[in-house]
Formats: sequence, C-alpha cells, structure tokens
Amino acid sequence: MVKVREDHPLDAEGRIDIQVWCDRLDTLNNTLNDKEKSALVRAALLTQNVQENVPAASVSIVDIDCLSWGLEMVEILADLHLDHETLIAAVLYRAVREQRLSVDDLESQFGAAVAKLIRGVQGMAIITNMRNDSPESVFGRESAEQTENVRKMLVSMVDDVRVALIKLAERTCAIRAVKNAPNDKRQRVAKEVSDIYAPLAHRLGIGHIKWELEDLAFRYLQADEYKQIARLLDEKRLDRQHFIDEVINTLNTELAKANIDGSVMGRAKHIYSIWRKMQRKDIGFSQVYDIRAVRILVPTVRDCYSVLGIAHSLWRNIPNEFDDYIASPKENGYRSLHTAVIGPQQKVLEVQIRTKSMHEEAEFGVCAHWRYKGTDSEGVQDSYEQKIEWLRQVLEWHDEIGGGDPLQDDLVTGVEQDRIYVFTPEGHIIDLPQSATPLDFAYRIHTDVGHCCRGAKVNGRIVPLNHPLKTSDQVEILTGKREAPSRDWLAPGLGYLMTSRARAKVQHWFKMQARDKNIEDGRALMDREFKRLGLLDLDFDGLANSMNLKSLDDLYAAVGASDLGVHQVLNAAQRLLDFNDVKDPVVPLSKSKVKADGANDIFIEGVGNMLTHIAGCCNPVPGDAIVGYITLGRGVSVHRQDCTNILQLGEDEPERIIKVDWGSAPQQMYSVDVIIEAFDRYGLLKDITTLLDTHRINVSAMQTLSDKGKNTVDMVFTVEIRSFEELSRVLAIMNQLPNVASARRRR
Repeated sequence: MVKVREDHPLDAEGRIDIQVWCDRLDTLNNTLNDKEKSALVRAALLTQNVQENVPAASVSIVDIDCLSWGLEMVEILADLHLDHETLIAAVLYRAVREQRLSVDDLESQFGAAVAKLIRGVQGMAIITNMRNDSPESVFGRESAEQTENVRKMLVSMVDDVRVALIKLAERTCAIRAVKNAPNDKRQRVAKEVSDIYAPLAHRLGIGHIKWELEDLAFRYLQADEYKQIARLLDEKRLDRQHFIDEVINTLNTELAKANIDGSVMGRAKHIYSIWRKMQRKDIGFSQVYDIRAVRILVPTVRDCYSVLGIAHSLWRNIPNEFDDYIASPKENGYRSLHTAVIGPQQKVLEVQIRTKSMHEEAEFGVCAHWRYKGTDSEGVQDSYEQKIEWLRQVLEWHDEIGGGDPLQDDLVTGVEQDRIYVFTPEGHIIDLPQSATPLDFAYRIHTDVGHCCRGAKVNGRIVPLNHPLKTSDQVEILTGKREAPSRDWLAPGLGYLMTSRARAKVQHWFKMQARDKNIEDGRALMDREFKRLGLLDLDFDGLANSMNLKSLDDLYAAVGASDLGVHQVLNAAQRLLDFNDVKDPVVPLSKSKVKADGANDIFIEGVGNMLTHIAGCCNPVPGDAIVGYITLGRGVSVHRQDCTNILQLGEDEPERIIKVDWGSAPQQMYSVDVIIEAFDRYGLLKDITTLLDTHRINVSAMQTLSDKGKNTVDMVFTVEIRSFEELSRVLAIMNQLPNVASARRRR
C-alpha cells in the first residue's frame, strides 16, 4: 500500500513556499498554536538556507535535498499528530545528518528537547552507517542472528518513543527516495527496512506506515512476485470495485434500519500481506479470502457486535474465519472484529468492524494516544500517563524480539536492558553484559583472540583494556603473535574482566602452564603483593597449611595457575595473622565481638542459618563468591562459584544448587600508613584523594615532601581499612595512576 504524496507548494521563484506549506500542514495536524507554527517555519527556513548555500564542490558528493526530505518527514509525523518538538526535530534532522547543521547550535535556537531528539535519532542511525560500510556482514548470510541483535540494539537505545517515530519517518522517506537509485542501493535499503523498521512500525501499531514499508521493501526484494500479485490485483480491480459498491450499499441500508451511525468503506489489502498469506498457508491467489473486504466504523463497542450480527444475518459466515480482537487484543494493542462470509454472487468477503478510536489506533498505533489524551470516548479508563507507560513497556518487554525469518511477522520479543550491543570492525553485532570491557569482547570473539590481546581501539581510539563499553561502540582488538594473558586481568579491583566466561578462560590458561612455571609466577606474584603490604614476617608455611595445602610450593603453584586468587590468600593471612602482631602495631578504630576462630557465619538465602560445611575441593574463604549444594545428610556444602566440581554438579543436579552468602560479621577498622613515591605533577594529589573517596577509604592524616630538583614527591597517607584485601586493591589501583612510581604500606 504505497501512499501517493502531494508535491510541495512553490513560490514565484520556484522555491518551496514554507509558509504555504505550513498552512497546508494544518489539515494534517491542527493542534499547533501560533508560537509552535512560527518555530516550525523558522526551522524549515533554516534548513532551506543551508540547503541553498551548500558549496558547489560538495553537492556532487552528497546529492540530498535536506529541505524536501525534512518536510516529507514532518508530513508523515504530522499525520500521526505528534507534538511540535518532534516536527521541528524532523525538519532539521537530515541537514544535521549531512553535517550542514550542528546539534549544539540548534540546541541554543530550538531548545534542549529538540536537540535530544535529534541526538537520539543519530544514535539509531549507527545501523544505517555500519550497513553502508559493510552491508554483507550485517545483513548477509548471517542475517538471522544479526537482525535479532540489530533490533535489540536499536530498541535498547531508545528512551523516548518519539525518537523511534522520527527514525521510522526518515526510513520511510529513504525507501521512497531509492525508486530511481541503482539496484544494489535499493536492495540494501529494502533489506534494512524489512528486517528492522517495518517490524518496529508493526510493534508500535502504526498500520499505514508498516504497510507502506512492507510493500516498498517487497517491491525491491521480490520484484517478480510483487509484479505478479500487482498484475492479478489490477485484473480484478474493476470487478472487485463493482462488488464492493454493491456490498457498501447493502450495509448502509441495514445500518440505517438499525439506527447505527456508521460508515462503510472498501479496504485494499496491501500486496506484501497477500504474498505472506499465500506463503504461510501455501495457497493460491484465488484462495486469499480478504482480497475483497469492507471496513465498518461505528461509535461504540456495543455497535460493533450489533453490526457483526447484521453481517451474519445477511450472509453465511465461513467457519474458523472469525477473530474477536476486541475481547482479546493483539500484542501491539490492535482491536477489531474480523469475519469472513460468503457474500453476493457467492464470493468470499472479509468484514472488519471497529470503533472510530480503534481505527485511529490501528492506523496510528501509539501515536493515537496523543490525539485522544484526556478523553474517554469508550469508557476505557486509560489515562495519558498510562498510555505513555504502555509505550515504554512496548520498547522494553522481555522476549519481544524473535530471530525467525526477517520477512515474517513482527518484533515478537523485548529487550534485555542489562545487555549492550557493540560492533566488530566488520560490522557484526556482539551482545555483552553491561559494563563489559574490550577484554571481555576479545574473549567473546574467540579464546585465542583474548589470550593474544595486547590492546584495543573503541571507535577508532586506543583505550585501556578495562574501558567500559557501551551500546553502538565499534571495538577492534590489537593482538600479539603469542598467547600471554596477564595475571592482573584476574584482579577484581582493576576491572579488566567483567564476565565469568572470560575469567574462566584466563584461569584455565594459567592452570595449563607447567607446575614449575606456575610456582615461579605464583612466588613472584605473592612476593610482590606481600612486600607492598608490608607482610614479610608472615609464616608462609603456616599460611599454606591453613589453606589445606601440603607445602608452600603447592600454594605458589595454586596462585600461579589461578586456582587461588591473591585476595583469597590475603583473607587467609588476615585470619592467621592479627593486625596487632605486625611489626608496626595498628590500632583498632572500633571494637566488636568476633568469633574466637575468626570464622564468619554463612547465610543461606531464604532459609537463614542451617548446617553448613566448607567444601574441601576449593576451600572458599570470606570474600569469595560462593554457592551452596544440598548434600544428603550433611546439610549444605559451600563451594566457590568457579569450583569445577560445583559447575559439574550444577549441570547434573541443578535443583540442589542454592544461593548462599557470607554472614555480615562485624568488621573492625584499622589504621595503616601508605607510602606513595611519585613524579610530581599538577593534579596528582587530587587524583589520589578522589581514588580514595571513590573506594570509600577514610584518610585520617597526610604528609607530603617535595623535591623540586628531582621533581619528585613522597606522600604518606594514614588510611582506615577493613582488610588486607581492601588495602591490596587500593594499592594496586594507586600504582596505575599516572606518574606514581610505587604505592606500598609502610612497615
């Protein structure tokens, strides 16, 4: 169903007459006041001005009439009765996209709301931009999975439904404009529209836009089938029109007899829906019953069922061809009565019956609520705020996007807002959890890519490997020739790995290294950490025994293979060594009763305290992420979440896995001196204090000593900490600060 558009009005000089155009717009949207109309005219004139003043050298590169395009978008959106901010954003958007206007400048002229809408549509344009760069990788052979990711990413970016509507209008203009474009461009635009934007229009319930997008995309993607159905429809057109006229006259007579103020019209079924029904039901053109159809609009729901009775009394209804979408609306809110009957001349006729407001919703979907806000024409107590909340649910509903044939049906599932969607350099879309890093991305691509990762680029710029990614980022991983994961990647405080999958792959790599190498690496890692914490007098053999390991080498090997994290060793050291036994005593800041053995309670989620025991296979310590396994007769066995045994049990007997957490044992605060040696620079002290504040570390004293000749500075901070693990994490991050040579605890 392709819409026929009027040409824009021209003045005596052959330019588009903006004022006449705006006056004509009143027939579509008469809700704008004089001030809003003036702002819309001002935006259109600005677009016209930049369009006419494009340098001649750039016209051949970008042959886009931003003004005509913008006015056409406004007409589409005005037909949906959207507000003036949306219309202003629409008329300006194409000029912004072609880099002829700046969003920052427009914000000062038209307000923050208009600028926010334009930025939102620019964000959605990432799909079109990436597709133009690498169409085959995004919409090619792997289109099923990629289309699902594209849909999810687009919807996850939309927090204002007007952004999606502007984008729909822009893509409608785009597919109209490619009529005379080269075939490959028509194919690309049509594929994008059929995969993404026609289903989105359906989900938002905007029928007439959905139909136009589907028909135009079908015309370019399946040209032969389109022409065949169009030819069959044209051959039947005159006969069908005589038939429909006869039906309309009959129904109008019957409605008048029943004193029902209704209107009857012929309904044209769009070509794509005919083809889809033929494919879905494996039938021929002659078996599509609703090619001959009428639509009856009445004032109330009661009238709908009265007219249904009239239709069934006039003609015999076809069994199994009746649908009551008033009692059971479709997922997108569509409501109507559908029935098929054997009409005059024994020809099949479809009859649709609905109220006028139902018709508005069927045509304009979510946008109909702008028109009807504050009214209650059918006694349905839905406020405007409830309608807007429904719009938000439409965009966020869980399991709303399906991965089936992109030419079939609709967006059937919602978007998980805890995911982000990023691009590979080739244009593939990868989904990751929120806060994922380039290193997580590398391991998501392939284990070998993660092991060989040496750096990353995000949107063309080199970033740290712990840089948080966000939706629509393009990520490129820089790799070396050999595998060499860093043990720092496993340090929780440094934030390199946010996904358990990537962390497990790194741990497995270290575990597979030779024992001698693991012992060497583990010794170096522990020596460095314990030296930084000033714990050189610790009984390391006793520490190994306290962790159920036979020797110190076993402890080094476990740390080197990443079976044990340094933070777990620190927790064990804290239990073994009272802070007050350290060479420089520290003073507890608060006193509290702690169990004599120093053990923490274990809390079973939903149950409370019950019989528990620590699993000997992984020996979790307080601070580890843990999980419980219900044993037979021994209560709950507590394992580390990454324990290989519990992972296997989780697959074999998932019903016996329960959530557990460490009890909230009272904590003591300890005063510790931290020495920082650094090369002096502006802002160094601010960076350090900001870091401590971010990690909620209280500073009770501070000393600094600068050497101007060497441009160095020594700082001593007295901080209050809860554990060795917390101190280790803060020192590790301090050592990452620019110009910091070392950060360690004073012994």
